[in-house]
Amino acid sequence: MRLRVILPSETLVDESVSEVAAEGPQGRFCLLPRHVDYVTGLVPGILSYLAKDGGESFLALNGGLLVKQGPEVMVSTRQAVTGTLGELEVRVRGMLGEVDEKERVARAAVARLEADFVRRFMGFGHG
Repeated sequence: MRLRVILPSETLVDESVSEVAAEGPQGRFCLLPRHVDYVTGLVPGILSYLAKDGGESFLALNGGLLVKQGPEVMVSTRQAVTGTLGELEVRVRGMLGEVDEKERVARAAVARLEADFVRRFMGFGHG
């Protein structure tokens, strides 16, 4: 079976695997090569997979969508990081810190736009 994990900016994983395990809204599930075609949303958590050589790999993702069609398993998510279970905690904290900083910058920009709009609106009838 082929696993592809796709982010908006890159393909994070593209390899042959023998098993994929993830968590959907109804709980954790496992896909094997002869599993029926399947579509589900994914909740934030850990996705694990077994490579053909038997090595287990992990990635933390921020929700997403999983589609299994024939021998292909495709996962689309906004954010994901790979690593060992011990590394994932550190990487997820870093990923969340980046998101918090981007949200803070975006909120500040929106506040400036709102203030400018109110200022212009208040001066609209006085010109």
